[in-house]
Amino acid sequence: MGHEAVVASRRTGMDLASGEGVAQAIAGADAVIHAASNPARAQAVDVGGTVHLMDAVRRQPAPPHVVFVSIVGVDRVPYPYYRAKEMAERVIGLGDTPATIVRATQFHVLAAYFARMGAGPVTLSIGDMTIQPVDIDWVAQRLAQVATGTRPAAYVRHRDLAGPEVFTTEQLSRLIADHDGRTPPRVVRLPAVGGAMRSFAEGDLVPAGDTETGGRTFAEWLATQPVPLPRGRH
Repeated sequence: MGHEAVVASRRTGMDLASGEGVAQAIAGADAVIHAASNPARAQAVDVGGTVHLMDAVRRQPAPPHVVFVSIVGVDRVPYPYYRAKEMAERVIGLGDTPATIVRATQFHVLAAYFARMGAGPVTLSIGDMTIQPVDIDWVAQRLAQVATGTRPAAYVRHRDLAGPEVFTTEQLSRLIADHDGRTPPRVVRLPAVGGAMRSFAEGDLVPAGDTETGGRTFAEWLATQPVPLPRGRH
């Protein structure tokens, strides 16, 4: 109640990667929720874009509260995209600008994508990888609550956000097969070769510290999806 939400993106004339229009987009804002990301251009958008944003924030007469949505495990998983998210966190943490980092686990749709890697009657798992998928709508609500809540004096880390249940790839693939009305696939476990794959297999996608859980379960989300469940990450 009493808050005006303004969308800022390339469609509205702001290009985070180049810095064009960033200062104008945040002028007069009390809070900025930074959810922009591009895994294919992570250095330009997630890191460089965050540099542009924070430069503009720090030039404001009254710097807004920056809330940045990151990913659980960015400090443990040696995966280039995750490393870029961690670098963006560090950029935000420079100086004494009021900012809150909120890390979340994989959204339900991405967990479903992981559970259907493979072809035909076979799905692939990186070792015994586990995922604690979270409801994107609940995460959005929590981000808005953080942005409009108590303003921190400087940089702080919020508790990680995660869904209420932890799953293996096999458990997720069975739930999706039941939803689609087909036979569950056979799960083939790939050897965890390389740092990132070992990290996935060792459970680094699941929160290890102080965690806030909530939102719809994976099964509740799945019940609202088309039959068969469309493929893809979005």
